Amino acid sequence: MCAGGVSGMWAEDFHEWLQERAIEAGFDTAGVAPVYGAESEDGQVDAARFADWVDAGRAGEMEYLKRRNEQGVLLRAGVEVAMPWARSVVVCAVNYNGEGPLSIEPAGSETGWIARYAWSGRTVENPEDGERLAPSDYHDEMLGRLRGVEAALHERYGCETKCYVDTGPLVERAAAAKAGVGWIGKNACVINQGLGSWLLLGVIVTSLEVAEDVALEVAADRCGSCTRCIDACPTDALVGPRQMDASRCISYLTIEKKGTIAEEFREAMGRQVFGCDICQDVCPWNRKSPIATREGMLTRREMVNPELGWLAAMDAPAFRRWFKGSPVERTRKKRLHRNVAIAMGNSGEERFVPQLESWSAGEDEVLAESARWALGRIAEAVEKG
Repeated sequence: MCAGGVSGMWAEDFHEWLQERAIEAGFDTAGVAPVYGAESEDGQVDAARFADWVDAGRAGEMEYLKRRNEQGVLLRAGVEVAMPWARSVVVCAVNYNGEGPLSIEPAGSETGWIARYAWSGRTVENPEDGERLAPSDYHDEMLGRLRGVEAALHERYGCETKCYVDTGPLVERAAAAKAGVGWIGKNACVINQGLGSWLLLGVIVTSLEVAEDVALEVAADRCGSCTRCIDACPTDALVGPRQMDASRCISYLTIEKKGTIAEEFREAMGRQVFGCDICQDVCPWNRKSPIATREGMLTRREMVNPELGWLAAMDAPAFRRWFKGSPVERTRKKRLHRNVAIAMGNSGEERFVPQLESWSAGEDEVLAESARWALGRIAEAVEKG
């Protein structure tokens, strides 16, 4: 299964080698953690915590998080459930902190917010207008980079591997914490002391035997008594330190949630039309986060505080032109417009009434209902003066 393993005497050399390979591949940091196994105390605790989270309904409609094997065990309860051969997990992280304002900073009432990670672009040559930034999706970007690290592992160790970006049967942030990439903050994000929490994670599950003393020292929890992220969450999705009810999270509601969004969340969604950065924007550890400069993570300026009217006017060809190859593509135009309608309602701007009236009379009942709600919100704002 594997030509060799990594034990204590080679630990320092291994980490240096892994960091070098990860940076060469386009990541900003990396670490490795042993797979503890379901029979271990750590494994049992992780499995129980994840099962309790799913059973409490906090995964919302994300069915992929609820998948079980033939024995009824959740596949993401432990990497060894789906891959009995797994012995370690290599975690690679890339910084995606785009150059631009925070979502909590003042912005025009006619603008929406697209989550920072979806600003990403890659430089391409266009015969008509020269060099430009084309949309990029971190799933594709990171998988290609993971393949480079994976190839190096094969060459040096001859181990079995499997690469994942958000699709693997494991909880990436838990693996990242055990691999020393950072600690899990109270906003449930991985925070690295030097990079902050603007991190995208990719993992390589391996058959490489790694002694516990080879894993990087687990980063100390440096959140202290700070609760800014919990206090700032508009929908109270952070039900406690490191406890996320995804079914209440604006990122879930605007991206994963299909159909109608419950009215109790709409006003709190504010101007968010794709994802949400609020709990990271208020985090002190992100004050000095470096700006991402790697290809594939460059900022497309059009995605920063985009005008709601511009997004609303997009037909299918325009949506493809701006978002094909972007994370926003997965949400599709109809869900994006549902979110835009809610943001228009929260803006209180009468200028959006014609667009909302058009949507309210359309065939898409989810969009029509959202538009009618938004018209009511604007009418209330006008009445209040």
